[in-house]
Amino acid sequence: MLLDAQNIFSDNQSITEESVNSTNIVAFGKGDISYLPLFIVVSEDFNDATDLTVSIQTADNAEFSTPKTLAKSTLELKELKTGKRFPLNHLPSGCEGYIRLLYTTTGTQETKGRITAGVTAGNEYSWHDM
Repeated sequence: MLLDAQNIFSDNQSITEESVNSTNIVAFGKGDISYLPLFIVVSEDFNDATDLTVSIQTADNAEFSTPKTLAKSTLELKELKTGKRFPLNHLPSGCEGYIRLLYTTTGTQETKGRITAGVTAGNEYSWHDM
């Protein structure tokens, strides 16, 4: 797995608030970026929240004054263990210029739990995923 520092949304980012944006916003320009592989992994176990939803958002400005959600995926607490990958394997189409991730937990406020996410040079898949 190769992660490029220019295309990382979250580098072991702590998710201890109910709703938090990724540390970084990546500027791709307007157009179809659905061919770009995406990697979102739990880098530290979560222990309190009921679940965590990762939303891929786009906007036409870096301030995200009018964000639009392109895709999202939710994992339950029992799945939020180190090494677990979210099933969002590619960026979706519909990019308006900028992309960020939004992390939203439900239930009890999380006291630990971290995510690493970014665009990769390619994703490896097991035979079961193909």
